[in-house]
Amino acid sequence: MAAGETQLYAKVSNRLRGRSTPSLLEPLLAVGFPAHTALKALAATGRKSAEDAADWLRCHRNDPSLDDPIPQEYALFLCPTGALLEKLQEFWRESKRQCAKNRAHEVFPHVTLCDFFTCEDQKVECLYEALKRAGDRVLGAFPPAVPLVLHSSVSYLGFFLSGSPADVIREFAVTFATEASVLADCAVKPCTKQLHLTLAHKFYPHHQRTLEQLARAIHPGLGCPWTAALYSRDMRFVHYQTLRAVFQYKPQNVDELTLSPGDYIFVDPTQQEEASEGWVIGVSQRTGRRGFLPENYTDRASEADTWVKHRTYTFSLATDLDSRKDGEGGSSQSAEFHPPQTSRSLSSIQALQATVARRSVLVVRHGERVDQVFGKSWLQQCSTPDGKYYRPDLNFPCSLPPRSGGIKGFESDPPLSSCGVFQSRLAGAALLDSGVRVTSVFASPALRCVQTAKLILEELKLEKKMKIRVEPGIFEWTKWEAGKATPALMSPEELKEADFPVDADYRPAFPLSCLLPAESYEEYVDRCTASVRRIVNTCARDTGVILIVSHGSALDSCTRPLLGLPPRDCGDFAQLVRKIPSLGMCFCEENREEGKWELAPPPVKTLTHSSNSAFNWRNWILGN
Repeated sequence: MAAGETQLYAKVSNRLRGRSTPSLLEPLLAVGFPAHTALKALAATGRKSAEDAADWLRCHRNDPSLDDPIPQEYALFLCPTGALLEKLQEFWRESKRQCAKNRAHEVFPHVTLCDFFTCEDQKVECLYEALKRAGDRVLGAFPPAVPLVLHSSVSYLGFFLSGSPADVIREFAVTFATEASVLADCAVKPCTKQLHLTLAHKFYPHHQRTLEQLARAIHPGLGCPWTAALYSRDMRFVHYQTLRAVFQYKPQNVDELTLSPGDYIFVDPTQQEEASEGWVIGVSQRTGRRGFLPENYTDRASEADTWVKHRTYTFSLATDLDSRKDGEGGSSQSAEFHPPQTSRSLSSIQALQATVARRSVLVVRHGERVDQVFGKSWLQQCSTPDGKYYRPDLNFPCSLPPRSGGIKGFESDPPLSSCGVFQSRLAGAALLDSGVRVTSVFASPALRCVQTAKLILEELKLEKKMKIRVEPGIFEWTKWEAGKATPALMSPEELKEADFPVDADYRPAFPLSCLLPAESYEEYVDRCTASVRRIVNTCARDTGVILIVSHGSALDSCTRPLLGLPPRDCGDFAQLVRKIPSLGMCFCEENREEGKWELAPPPVKTLTHSSNSAFNWRNWILGN
């Protein structure tokens, strides 16, 4: 550790003695973890459970800084929830899409109440007590509605908090800072000047008008239980860039980092002289180790993605559904600080609950494929001797998109039939009528899946607002594909040229080149599990429906990992998949208050259809 850091934090190790042992610490000490590293692990995981801290310690067993007495940095934010949060998140997405990323996108919607400050690991629970005391003091005076006034300049756009409600919030911040100073010996600076909720910061001046128009769609008067939330971050990496691993990487040399999808890596842009082109040197948040990694295996992440949420205090008569899980801990001292509830009608509570948006995943099987109707020889039935396509039956597609392999490429990658197109549009129209809000769409690279996704988006009126992210990781079990080689699928570039609204910049969890021919059932299940988790993590800040258009097998393999269920027996899996019809759906909702995903009824009815035999009018007229 650097000399300056040693001098700054030397006092921490001297205060580890003589402290009473919190209940969360006891099981860690019982299995042999030293007190100072156990306290560090608890602070780094938000003191949620001893199990989380033990997992952190196991991952950091080779972390060279594990014994360094470097505390976390903490900050207190006032965060909106409910309908207002949903509108703000929509603004976040649209402003990024229309005007590119700006500084506000690095953090979630919030009002800063106290700047970041340090707190010794063994005194973190004192911060929780300070939060409770400050909240209890102003609870009776906290405003039922917080007035928000839009302010705009050439480099800043946001809501200002003013009047007596802002004074109460400032009093809360000052009280927390005072209590934290007394209880935890922390130097906390409360924000006592103009309180604000930033919408955009350091953007291009020519984007100001567009951002203002988007901001006017946010109604400050929307119902909003406000929550004070305590977050922490690793102070060593404040000025670093944050990368997120999107592909798995196994080190080829001892000085390289192991990467798993979803890992966060801290990179100092000023210390990359040793790295070769295409490589960077970084520190893994998951393990604490430093090493080289291929930069094209990562994406840029937001600053707040690595922050840890500790405790919250909700200024509402109803329980904050979105943060109940975050307030759980291993002892009564670690419980979330909700103010006492008073009697309230059931209908008003349900109305409040309805404003708390949930994330959902809707897995949909593609529509009827042409070879499902006309058999494996379908391509011979619609090909001229010179290799051109013609339509011999109305259930054949009107045309085929161009592809590099010519018409022969459709043999292992068939399109939808005409009825399949109709089925897809029917399902999309039903989803539109249901009122669900699709926020992202992922599709298997099979042509029939991309076609289905496009048709559903068209019926949802989203084809110009949303792009399809082609994810090979949710492709069919390759053992079920004909031939010993992986099917020749259309690339995202070919799909885009064929007028499919695919996201050419999306980097999948499982690249197309990594699909194995005739893979084992275990390999298929592992692939789908990693892919669906990456999809959910990619959309972690979105509320609404994540649409996954894939194969019948995906209704099982892409939902069981979310539900925490083990894979089915291979034989049972095969029998189940055979019974899934075209446009079959499976729907999962995130239960945030219990920290799990649950199966729920799909938002639309089932689509039942019958087989139809071929009809030859000549035989009917001229026959007996």
